[in-house]
Amino acid sequence: MGKMTKKQKLVAEKVDSEKLYSFDEAMTVLREFEKMTKFDETVEVAMNLGVDPRHADQMVRGVVSLPSGTGKDVKVAVFARGDNADAAKEAGADVVGAEDLMEDMQNGNLDYDRVIASPDMMGVVGRLGKVLGPKGLMPNPKLGTVTPNVAQAVKDAKGGQVEYRVEKMGIIHSGIGKMSFDDAALKANFKALTEAVVKAKPSGAKGKYVRKVSLTSSMGPGLKLDLSEVEGA
Repeated sequence: MGKMTKKQKLVAEKVDSEKLYSFDEAMTVLREFEKMTKFDETVEVAMNLGVDPRHADQMVRGVVSLPSGTGKDVKVAVFARGDNADAAKEAGADVVGAEDLMEDMQNGNLDYDRVIASPDMMGVVGRLGKVLGPKGLMPNPKLGTVTPNVAQAVKDAKGGQVEYRVEKMGIIHSGIGKMSFDDAALKANFKALTEAVVKAKPSGAKGKYVRKVSLTSSMGPGLKLDLSEVEGA
């Protein structure tokens, strides 16, 4: 067996793979690994849910505003014309357009975190279903990304609103902030996200809904959390 790296030694020393951590305990451990990186890592939550998203009545998807923000510069594209376009630009949208934006996206320029559209633009946006759909970027009224109030949608996206969506294995992954945040700010975001996912329990979900929750940072270990940390789990 080869020599253990510094990180492997720290994992062996600090991480108990059998333990169910409280949020505060998990953050204390992750802070130990923070010293080993030279960038501001993202703190991430993974929730294993008792759903099969292949069935429409078991899909879990929504948006939630994180009270402490995300610490990330969210890039937003908006499909709008006239006054709506002006309002979107004033609200801080990175790109605003119509057919020109559609053509740009069809050519592969999809470096956006959120795509928003006013209702009158859906005839244009609809042609991008095969392009935006697989990336989870297709505007959707249920997620607030098809709205007459595009300015507010831009402000929400820039101000800490995140979208969550269950993957095919029944897992939701979401960032809840940066390691530079204090623990109280991260905990507030954690509670906002987990409460939203619990409230979004679909009608088709049977048995235990929240089965496992873990917390990690970009370069840190994954730590299993006690389910008592998730209200309503």
